[in-house]
Amino acid sequence: MNQPTIHIVRSTRRKRTIQAKQEEGEFWIYLPSGMSQAEENKWIDRMMNATERRKQRHQLNTDEVLWKRAHELNTLFFDGVLEFHIRFVTNQHTRFGSCTSSTKRIRISDRVRTMPRWVQDYVILHELTHLVYPNHSKKFWEKVNQYRYAERA
Repeated sequence: MNQPTIHIVRSTRRKRTIQAKQEEGEFWIYLPSGMSQAEENKWIDRMMNATERRKQRHQLNTDEVLWKRAHELNTLFFDGVLEFHIRFVTNQHTRFGSCTSSTKRIRISDRVRTMPRWVQDYVILHELTHLVYPNHSKKFWEKVNQYRYAERA
């Protein structure tokens, strides 16, 4: 694996915050100007490791993994009888998921990818339940609340 080119950008206006971004094989780290070389090296390692972890997590949370988990929850909570299409989308900024019960399409915000597994499961189960109850009725909530972490999620 090739190491990305690292660009350090120091700013006198930046006092405590450190920021990093990666674009096309180049890694940009924004640091306060008064930071020592030792601190700089520590932050370069830390930010590169965090970026790599995020990338790996993203790869683990593919549509295929989402589909598999949704079918596991379908089996656990609905005896596997639900039919649906599910995928991650990047255009949901105000909600975590949506379901069109008439077409059996479920869309999960890509922001959910980075959330803990139990929260992901809740969002998936919430949307699966809309296939049975296309509203937020009492029966809908009774079904969703069968998930042990529903209130916490």
